[in-house]
This record gives sequence, structure tokens and C-alpha cells, in this order.
Amino acid sequence: MNTPVMAGYATPLRQMLNKVPEITLAFWIIKIMSTTVGETGADFLAVNVGWGQGVTRAVMGTLLALALFWQLRARRYTPWIYWLTVVLLSVVGTQITDLLTDGLGVSLYVSTAAFAVLLGVIFAVWHQLERTLSIHEIFTPRREWFYWAAILCTFALGTAAGDLATEALGLGFTKGAIAFGVLIGITYAAWRMGGDAVLTFWIAYILTRPFGAALGDLLTQSPTYGGLGMGAMWTSALFLTVIVLLVGIAQSNISGRQASPITEGNLYKSKLRRDTALLKKF
Repeated sequence: MNTPVMAGYATPLRQMLNKVPEITLAFWIIKIMSTTVGETGADFLAVNVGWGQGVTRAVMGTLLALALFWQLRARRYTPWIYWLTVVLLSVVGTQITDLLTDGLGVSLYVSTAAFAVLLGVIFAVWHQLERTLSIHEIFTPRREWFYWAAILCTFALGTAAGDLATEALGLGFTKGAIAFGVLIGITYAAWRMGGDAVLTFWIAYILTRPFGAALGDLLTQSPTYGGLGMGAMWTSALFLTVIVLLVGIAQSNISGRQASPITEGNLYKSKLRRDTALLKKF
């Protein structure tokens, strides 16, 4: 027989069951770097390795399907699975926008507007059904599906908006990176001043995509085109190394906390032991 969750333990239980990481500085560093890898990695595989756009899309799409399968089957937040999925979503999101722009000739103005509307629809349906868009409560399959659909759309939207700003509007890589960086800073300031946490999170999440894309182009493109000339291979390798290190630390930290099964009884017993220990001091 299942016992109801006691009011005092509902929050920690949900936190432990949540399949999305805590929002820390490391989260944003990995997010931005995975965004940049999505921009540089797709170009490296398609151009430098010589796979071409078609093969690259097929391989990345297959890997993303496998990563999502592992992520959705996982019972708890597992850093390496989660961030592998994010990196692959970044690559695939970039490829979707590039396919529309380069392959089908869709205007960046149109694709940016279309992805913005699609993301708005995802958020509207998500909120209508779940009454929340908070990433601190991703502990049901339906919420997780909404979450990953929104993430994929933010990558596609960010790619289109970034290309629109740096190419169509002529900002260039340096000014584009600075402009989106400033917008992220304004969003952070708004949150610190009491702005809605959920709204500011998703705005920042969207903005990190074009910021990371502009940063990736700035690092990889030759000086002739306004870049620093590092190349896609070295930029991707450098950022992937940092991502692997940070994810490895997160995986190591969380493994100890998840050593025992998550149950309401265990949470209650843990709280009871702490209270008993405090009483013994008096």
C-alpha cells in the first residue's frame, strides 16, 4: 500500500527525482560550450571529415535517438547521459536550421519567426497540461518530452537568430557575440532584481544558443572573414575536453548522493535520524 507523501518531504523527494541538473555556473558553462560544439562539430564532420551534410545528419540523428532513449529510460538525473543528449540536440538543431537555410533556401527571417512561434506553442501546450514550465519539476515522462522538445526548438531558433544577426543583419561574429552576451547579462540582472525565475531561465537558455554560435564562428573562421582562425577541429576538441571534465566532476559528485534508493521512507528516516541526533544534544 502506498502512503501519501508527507508535506515536509514532498520537495526533497521531487528534487531527487528531477531529471534535470541544478542551475549553477557549471550548468551555464557546459550549456554554452555544448552550443558552440553544436556549431563547430557539425561543420567539422560535414566539411573537414568529409561526411557531407546528408551522412552527418543521419549519423547525428541516430545518435540523438539513442541518447534520448537512454535519457528517458533513466530513473534519475545522470549527468553524462543528460549532457550527451544536450550536445547531440545542439548538433541536430544546428543541422535543421542549416538544412532550411542552405538546402531549401528558407529565409533566416522566416525560419527565426517560425521557430519562435513553434517554441511558443510548445510552451503554451506544456503549461496548459502541466500548469508549470519549471525545470525543477521534470519528473514525469510527459514533462520530460515537453522539456526535450523545447530544448531542440531553442537550439534551432538560436541558430536561426544567431545567423540572422551575424550574417543577414551584418553584425559579424565579434559584435554578435557581444550583443547576445549583453542580452544574457540583462536577463541575469532582471532575475537578480526579482524577475520571474522560469521566464528569465528560458530567455537566457534561448540566448546562449546564438551567443555560443557566434562565439564558435569567431573562434573557427579565418581572419579574412573576421574570425580568429582556430579551426573547427581544435575548437571542438578544446570545448569537448572542458565539457567532459565538468560532466565527469558532476557525475562523480552525484554518484555518492544516489547510492541509496529514493523512497519516501528513506527520506523520512534520514530526517528522523537528524532530529534524534539534535535531541540527544540537549
